[in-house]
Amino acid sequence: MTQLNPFSTLGRSFQEKLMQAMIVDRTWAASFLEVFEPDECFEFSHLKLLGSRYISHYQSYKEFPSLELLVSLIRDELKNNADVALREQTITFLKKVNNNHELGDLGWVKDKALLFCRRQAMKKALVDVVDMVEKTDEYDPIVDKLKRAINAGVVQSPGLDYNVDIDARYSTTYRHCIATGIKELDEKKVLNGGVGGGELAIVVAPTSFGKTHCLVHFGAQALLQGKNVVHYTLELNERVTGIRYDSHLVGISSTDCIDNKDVIKEFFQDNMDNLGHLIIKHLPPKSTTVTTLRSHLEKMRIKEFKPDLVIVDYAGIMRSTERYELLRLELKQVVQELRDLAEELDVPIWTALQSNKEGANSEIVDLTNMAEAYAQAHIADFVLGLSRKPENKVSGYGTLYVAKNRAGIDGVQFKIHLDTAQSRIKILTTEDMDEGYGGTTPNSSALAQFRETVHSNRGFFQGLQRQQ
Repeated sequence: MTQLNPFSTLGRSFQEKLMQAMIVDRTWAASFLEVFEPDECFEFSHLKLLGSRYISHYQSYKEFPSLELLVSLIRDELKNNADVALREQTITFLKKVNNNHELGDLGWVKDKALLFCRRQAMKKALVDVVDMVEKTDEYDPIVDKLKRAINAGVVQSPGLDYNVDIDARYSTTYRHCIATGIKELDEKKVLNGGVGGGELAIVVAPTSFGKTHCLVHFGAQALLQGKNVVHYTLELNERVTGIRYDSHLVGISSTDCIDNKDVIKEFFQDNMDNLGHLIIKHLPPKSTTVTTLRSHLEKMRIKEFKPDLVIVDYAGIMRSTERYELLRLELKQVVQELRDLAEELDVPIWTALQSNKEGANSEIVDLTNMAEAYAQAHIADFVLGLSRKPENKVSGYGTLYVAKNRAGIDGVQFKIHLDTAQSRIKILTTEDMDEGYGGTTPNSSALAQFRETVHSNRGFFQGLQRQQ
């Protein structure tokens, strides 16, 4: 009753885009899997191979492999395969996916494929029901058969079967993290590699204390990992933000970048193949919502650009899609919508919030210093407090405090140097403090306090390494 290859009339291009859609939109793929069989729907060998390996990994680990892992799995399988055409077709297709080829068509492909497969599933169920009616007098199995066909492709995975899915619980790829570039934060016991897909991370600091510099640091480090980044700026203009990225990547003070354009151009020419792609977009404060971000990201997708990391500078001056008279409710809704967007895109989102006035003179900025909306902390996956006392702002010395962390431990503080000339963060060691790292040394009492905290943190991490 069902045709052997449901998509044969739509041709190779449609089938390749369908496989591409499954790879780049794993949330949709989890629903589509309920009505999809690669051997029945694909008529080309390379797509059958990719589809079967992609799905078998999901069935084993309850998550789809990243593109990098899929390439690794397929490479091992094709290594000893004598079919040259299969190897070439598979490699060519994976290169298209890696280059975000024709992402603008994927929305239509997903809708068309899901509708067609659901229809096919219903036809098959009706044929089976007719056969069941003739062979049994039991009513419930017939109803269950129809219900499963109706819900196929709509209901997502039933969840993690604790007794069975042991491998899934310990998969090392499910978070596909992006490292902060600060090894003490990326430590296994803290962020366990970085901020993961679907997670929201927040920097909390008083006004003019360096929130934007922190976000630029995280964005630039993602570029060095070959990741694509979209940086939304609601305060600085696009060019100024771009210069801050230049200064971080090239190691030149932002004020000196204009005199070193040749050096910057040479850096990009030398690193073009390994550096991720950055889009900087300025949006108006107080009128920008998550819907605004989603609309822009959709335009980027049509232009075949898919971000690995989104930075929003910053959530505190955005507007929620639902209007509230109380600012604390407004901010809570904005943070919740950003968290939902991160999960929808399956990428990490970094943003910032302003602390209350008490945070300006605090040794650490913690959850109690989150201005207006303590409830924001309940939504975020990672909250990083940044404090720099007025007497230490010139020197660049400050403190990072892990205020909340779903990936690992929290309550840890690090003494840092924030180089605002290059938007760069460095965790200080006792040796750095002895050398007066950053140029200007704080007064003797402050220096003694910094050394004490740095020393205690060093012992703390040595203890963690011994535990590992």
